[in-house]
Amino acid sequence: MHKKILLLGSGELGKELTISLKRLGQTVVAVDSYAGAPAMQVSDDFEVIDMLNGEQLDALVAKHQPDLVVPEIEAIRTERFYAYENQNIHVVPSAKAANFTMNRKLIRDMASQELGLRTARYFYATSFAQFSEAVDKIGMPCVVKPLMSSSGKGQMVLKETGDRQTVWDYAIRNSRGDIQEVIIEEFISFHTEITLLTVTQKNGTTLFCPPIGHRQERGDYQESWQPVAISENDYAAACDMARKVTTALTGAGIWGVEFFLTDKGVYFSELSPRPHDTGMVTLAGTQNLSEFELHARAILGLPIPDIKLERAGASAVVLANKMADHFTINGMEKALEQTNTDIRVFGKPTTRPYRRMAVALAYDLPGADTSLLRRKAKAAADNISIE
Repeated sequence: MHKKILLLGSGELGKELTISLKRLGQTVVAVDSYAGAPAMQVSDDFEVIDMLNGEQLDALVAKHQPDLVVPEIEAIRTERFYAYENQNIHVVPSAKAANFTMNRKLIRDMASQELGLRTARYFYATSFAQFSEAVDKIGMPCVVKPLMSSSGKGQMVLKETGDRQTVWDYAIRNSRGDIQEVIIEEFISFHTEITLLTVTQKNGTTLFCPPIGHRQERGDYQESWQPVAISENDYAAACDMARKVTTALTGAGIWGVEFFLTDKGVYFSELSPRPHDTGMVTLAGTQNLSEFELHARAILGLPIPDIKLERAGASAVVLANKMADHFTINGMEKALEQTNTDIRVFGKPTTRPYRRMAVALAYDLPGADTSLLRRKAKAAADNISIE
C-alpha cells in the first residue's frame, strides 16, 4: 500500500500526522501559506500557496495528482473538493464533511435542525443591526464567533451592552475567507468541556476514544487531560450525538467532537474532521494509538481493532508573547527534570502573541489523579520560555 497525500495545512497537528503517515510508508506533500511550516520539516515535499485561491489550489492538485487530499485547517477553498472527488481523488474525510465543518452555519444547522442534536440557542448576523437584534433575543452573556475561523480567532463572550460594537468588529475582523457573518450563541453554563475523539472507518464500526477534558482561553485550547470524569448517561449521549453527526457528514478519519457537560445533560458544541488540538494529550501515550496514528490508519483504510486507555495524561501549551522572526526556546532542561514529563516543540519559524509554540505533557498509570497531572504539565510548560 502506497499513497501520495496532499496535506493542506502544515501546523503542529499536520506535523504529527505526517510522522504517523511516514511510518506507514506514505508520501506526503505538505502545503501552507508560509515556508518552513512544521509539517514541511518532516514531509517528502512542500508547496507554499494561498489555499483560499481556488486556481492555485486546482493547479497544485493537477501538478501532484494525489491519491488523498487531507485538510488540516479551515482557510481553504473547500468547495473545490467536490470536483476533486469527481476526479477520483479521495478527500478526507469527504468533500461534504470538509465543506460543512469549515463553516459554523452549515454544521450548526445540520446538527440542530436536521439531526435534532441538543445545542445552544443561536442566531446569525451579517450586519451590526442584525447582531444587536440577536443579542436582544438571546440575552447576555452570549458567545459571538465568526462563521469561519480557527483556534478561537474572533471569538468573544459579550457581557456588557456597551461592548457590542467592539465584539462585532473583533469577530468580523478575524473572519477567514469571504464570509463576513457571525453566529451568536446562548451562553451555556457548563461544568466541563470535553472532546470526544471519534473514529469512523471504511470497513469497520465507529470507535470512540476515552473522553478528553479541556480548558480554553480566548476560544483557544490551553490544557487538556485524559480521561475526564463523565457519567455513564452523559457518555452514552455524547457517543450517540457524535455517531449521528459523523455518519451524516460521511467519510473515514478521526473527528474532534466537542461537547458541554452541564447539570442538565450534554450539549453539542462543534466538531473538526481531523485530529484535534486538545487530542495532543494522546502524545503522552494515554492510548494504545495516538489520535494521529488513528487518523492515519482510518484514512488509509487500515484496521483499528480497538482503542484502549493505557495511561492518564495531561497537556499544557507553551505560548509566545510577541512577534519575532528570531527567537530561542529556553528552559527545556528544567521542564524535563520531573519524571513522566515530555515536551513537543512544534518548529514554527516565527512567533506572535498567543501563538502555540510547544506543548508540555505529563503522564502516569491509569487511575492517576488527573488534577495532579494537569498541575505537573502546567509547571513543565511554565518552565519553558520563548525569548
